[in-house]
Amino acid sequence: MSSIDKTVTIWSALTARLNAGGQWIPPLFLRLILFWEFWESGIIKLEGSNWFAHIHDDFPFPFNAIPVEVSWFLATWSELIFAVFLLLGFTTRLSSVVLLILTAVATAAVHWPADWGSLTELWRGYAISDKGFGNFKLPLLYILMLFPLIFSGAGKLSVDHYLTNQFTGTTSNNVISDSLSKGLVLIVMGLPLVFLIPVLGVLLLLAGMGLVVLKTLQG
Repeated sequence: MSSIDKTVTIWSALTARLNAGGQWIPPLFLRLILFWEFWESGIIKLEGSNWFAHIHDDFPFPFNAIPVEVSWFLATWSELIFAVFLLLGFTTRLSSVVLLILTAVATAAVHWPADWGSLTELWRGYAISDKGFGNFKLPLLYILMLFPLIFSGAGKLSVDHYLTNQFTGTTSNNVISDSLSKGLVLIVMGLPLVFLIPVLGVLLLLAGMGLVVLKTLQG
C-alpha cells in the first residue's frame, strides 16, 4: 500500500469516528446555547413590562393584526416552552421552526434596516449595535443555528432519538432525497425570508409547496 493510500485510509478512519461523535456532541451544544438564549429572553419578558406597543406597527403581517397583549404572551411563552423543549431534545424540529419564525418576526420588527437598496447596503446591518443600518447579526446567527436542528434533528442525546428508536425501531438518521425533501428544504428556507425579503421568501415557499404537491400527486 502506498503512502497516499495509507494516508487516505487513516483519514477515512478518523473522519468516520468524528462523524459518529457528530451525531452526539454538536447538536447538543447547539441546543444548549439556543436554550439559554431563548430562555433568557423569555424570562426578561416574563419579569418585565410589555414594550411591544412601541413596535407593533413594525411587525410583519399577520402579526401586526394580533393584539399587543396576545403577541407579548405568545412571544414570552413560546421562548420559554420551546427553549425547554430544545434543551430536552423533544419535538426539536417543530420547536426550532416555531423559534425560527419568532426570530424572523423579531428581526423584521426590530433589527432589520428600514430601507436598503442593495445587498451592500443591507450587509451594513450585519452588526451588533444599530448605527442606522439595522443590527441583525445576532438574530441571523440564531436562525443559522436553528437550521441544523430542523434539517438534522436533535442528535442522539435527545428525547426525540429515544422515542424514535422506541416506537419505530429505526434510527433518526434515515435519508430520503426526492421532490418532497427538496420542497421541504425550500419551505424551511423561505419561512424566515418571507418576513425579511418577502418576494424571495414567497417564491421559495411557492416553489417548495409546488414540489410537495407534485410528490403528493405522484403518490
